[in-house]
Amino acid sequence: MITRDQLIEIGHFNKAHGVNGEVNASLLIDVEHLPDLSCLVCDMDGIYVPFFVEAMRPKGTSTVLLTIDGFTSEQEVAALVGKDIFALKSDYDELANQVDEDDDELPLDYFIGFRLTDNDTPVGEIVDVDESTENTLFIVRRDDATQVAIPAVDDLIVSMDMEQRVLDMDLPEGLLSIN
Repeated sequence: MITRDQLIEIGHFNKAHGVNGEVNASLLIDVEHLPDLSCLVCDMDGIYVPFFVEAMRPKGTSTVLLTIDGFTSEQEVAALVGKDIFALKSDYDELANQVDEDDDELPLDYFIGFRLTDNDTPVGEIVDVDESTENTLFIVRRDDATQVAIPAVDDLIVSMDMEQRVLDMDLPEGLLSIN
């Protein structure tokens, strides 16, 4: 069974396109990376279900028309409209390793499950990303089960270890005590 912590959000299904089962999707990753993923995953009534791309037609750098295996009509595609699109982190890891550390291609959800350190001092595990305000935050669960909010700012990131899944940051003094 696929669980949320195995996934990274990569887009959103917008609307049905035509009557032959195509769906318009907006992606947070470059369209060119879509074929590198084994499947797309959506939350269908609380269960994460894999879907397989049969064909794709790029409509720009971040929008694509998809034909999903088993979907042949506008009515069938309607079940996907409005849903977030996820990729398996295991599939996405290979793409992430190709991304330069200074590149902005990684969606912040990718870091869920990473250990966060402050200049190599353990802080906790990134359990969520809060994008509800203009300042995006990593929600970090500390060893004592409390949570702290850390600004997800490139300038604070010292290094990323993709293999060990560690994000090292240089946090402002006192930040951890005000959360």
